[in-house]
Amino acid sequence: MQEKPDTFRNPVLPGFHPDPSVCRVGPDYYLACSSFEYFPGVPLFHSRDLVHWTQIGNALDRPGQLRLPPGTPSSGGIYAPTLRHHDGRFWLITTNVSDGGNLLVTAADPAGPWSDPIRLPGVKGIDPDLAWDEDGTCWCTYAGVEQVPLDPHTGRVLGPPRRLWSGAPGAKAPEAPHLYRIGDHWYLLIAEGGTERCHAVSIARSRTPNGPFEPCPANPILTHRGTDHPVQNTGHADLVQGPDGSWWMLLLGVRPLGGTPGWHVLGRETFLAPVSWADGWPAVGEPGPDMPAPPWPLRPAPPAPARDDFDAQEPAPRWISPRHRHPRNCTTNQRPGWLTLHAAGHSLDEPDVTFLGRRQQHLSCRVRTLLDPAAGRGGLAVRLDEAHHYEIEADPREIRVLARVGPLRTVLASRPAPPGPVVLGLETTATREVRDARTGPDVLALGIEEEGGFTALATLDGRYLSTEVAGGFTGRVLGMYAADGTVHFDWFDYEPLDR
Repeated sequence: MQEKPDTFRNPVLPGFHPDPSVCRVGPDYYLACSSFEYFPGVPLFHSRDLVHWTQIGNALDRPGQLRLPPGTPSSGGIYAPTLRHHDGRFWLITTNVSDGGNLLVTAADPAGPWSDPIRLPGVKGIDPDLAWDEDGTCWCTYAGVEQVPLDPHTGRVLGPPRRLWSGAPGAKAPEAPHLYRIGDHWYLLIAEGGTERCHAVSIARSRTPNGPFEPCPANPILTHRGTDHPVQNTGHADLVQGPDGSWWMLLLGVRPLGGTPGWHVLGRETFLAPVSWADGWPAVGEPGPDMPAPPWPLRPAPPAPARDDFDAQEPAPRWISPRHRHPRNCTTNQRPGWLTLHAAGHSLDEPDVTFLGRRQQHLSCRVRTLLDPAAGRGGLAVRLDEAHHYEIEADPREIRVLARVGPLRTVLASRPAPPGPVVLGLETTATREVRDARTGPDVLALGIEEEGGFTALATLDGRYLSTEVAGGFTGRVLGMYAADGTVHFDWFDYEPLDR
């Protein structure tokens, strides 16, 4: 949607970009997100205005940094990172729940390269945070909420864990802690209530980084639980100062659509909200879809090209694959100007399938790809996990539409394949009118592009590719796969249709 000069649109990072962590270095802002079972891991973004973000890389982009074994479940892998800048270097701490727990990497430039990981066996919880006090002590705080002093250069814990503060009495999942020195106090920001509809942000303060902490009397300082607000599940936040010294919050939220209970399909997205201060406590403005522009010039980034022609040696940073991406199975060097995929697993039901995709970032969008299936079988897919995906695939004889929902897998439509390459297509159309409680969030049409236009072979309800049905922490990923032999893709188009 086109922004008006005096407004901006939330989310500022649409699509599956959860658990944002942000840091400021002079006029520049850098942001990291969770990536779960996808490789490369931890996407990194740059901005000059907190509104417009451009991906500059991934922190964990080498197999030696990120091991996601074949048994890594969907929504396993890399959990919430914290990104900080200290002593002239960038520091990123995160949890690989599928391989060894917490790790820390550093870089002189956030675009990379990032170091090999320092393992942190003494840090026992997820969602780790880093903060340095005046005497140089590095404090690592993690879900629970507990804290240990840490040597970030070696990964060695320098003292026993100390419990700090766990939010409201009885609230579940105190997590995502971030510790800041602001003025005369240390502030401890956490999420609580779980990352579903009861998600919330709370805060406490202390004169020292290790407590005791006094909770804010207005806690939770942000939640949309029990409301009909179009943005739900608000939580897992980080604070940062704007170019004019004002304070802002980056947080995750979702945009459920349709009837009851409301389905979100793009995953947890990153939203921006203003923060004001009164009596030493922050108050958060509502992170709605349409927001007043901040009081500094906005710097829109050039839009990403709609088409990827696969002319580069390596896929662009936005392209991701489940668990691994072996160069012999995914290459642009075998057939110049084409992406070549060699099959490993035989379908998207299998964890080792050869798949290259990008996050769906718009509620309505149009996708096309030109596929040559002469030596194999493959296609275009919408993936949530191994048990929830739709795809249109082709081999030299047939084009078919398949759907996997939980234990059910079926062929919905088929037709003879034309000779030579074929353009496969996908269109998602968001629901704008709720007809009854069972209305889904969107409709997905899968088909082929012919001389007369797009022919849909099947039209499917999008609710079955939603978090409310499938569970987990991710969102839809749209992309190309090989299920047998070798398939080549000349280009891939992604066009937003949101208006």
